[in-house]
Amino acid sequence: MNFLILSCGTRNKIVQYFKKVFNDGVIVATDMSELAPALYEADKHYIVPRITADGYLDVIVEICKREHINGVLSLIDPELNLLAKNKKRFDEIGVKIIGSDFDQCERSLDKFKMYNWLLEHGYKCAKSYMDREKFYSDVENGQISYPVFVKPSCGSASIAISKAFDKETVDLLCSHSEGMMIQEFLQGQEIGADVYIDMISKKVVSIFTKKKVVMRAGETDKAVSFKDPVLFDLIERFAEESGFTGQIDIDIFEIKGEYYISEVNPRFGGGYPHAFECGCDHMTLIKYNLAGEVNPQKIGDYEANIYMMKYNEVAIKKKDVFRCSKG
Repeated sequence: MNFLILSCGTRNKIVQYFKKVFNDGVIVATDMSELAPALYEADKHYIVPRITADGYLDVIVEICKREHINGVLSLIDPELNLLAKNKKRFDEIGVKIIGSDFDQCERSLDKFKMYNWLLEHGYKCAKSYMDREKFYSDVENGQISYPVFVKPSCGSASIAISKAFDKETVDLLCSHSEGMMIQEFLQGQEIGADVYIDMISKKVVSIFTKKKVVMRAGETDKAVSFKDPVLFDLIERFAEESGFTGQIDIDIFEIKGEYYISEVNPRFGGGYPHAFECGCDHMTLIKYNLAGEVNPQKIGDYEANIYMMKYNEVAIKKKDVFRCSKG
């Protein structure tokens, strides 16, 4: 069984885990940069155009045909929509996209859409505004207070997020860029959840939760595993009700014993290695689904109080290694 990982970037561990599990096949990785270190963890790799380039998808489909790929996923948010939107093209060549449908990917990418969905379905979440005047009115009425976050409604990796302590700063940030969202600042314990929803049964089969200790560049740098049946029930209900499938990463806040859902990324998150090393092997779940098998439910099947601590590594390659396959 052969698997394709798109836009692998610096996710070396993810590629390593797929190689370990798919040891009877070939792991192929792509990226637009030959300096993406995770490329060189794969059995084969391709340098491909930027995902917004004309003909990008044609290149990916051709790689799938050439390498007899069975399944594919991306590790970056904008590409999730592209894959989901073109699911039929991959179905026609016998390649399964591991991920959610277009509507779920679109909702996750647009934070204000996600906020409205959470509100409509009764989940606790941070108050969010696209209308500045409505926000200022709620401040005056005591519905929300400073500080607040100002961020792009469609963005990822914590890029262009600022904390604002007054009206002047909010005005400045919102006037500088279009599509900025004002969001309530949640003061509490930040939690990450790595979740797998079976691609066949559509049921949540694995949940791993961790308390975030240190964050860096929008990703979990240090964390500790923990378990709470109440949180497991919330995540299971949310994931299945919202229609996600495959791998998702959920950001949650715990405030005075209540859980608030913050954001959802329908892909492997940067902190997923913590889950894998604790026994939540979602690569094997993917492999079973590709083989047409439904995975049994094993929610919370890991040990609590296990710490993850990221540290820097380096990849050293000769220049001639960059003259490898071009997509």
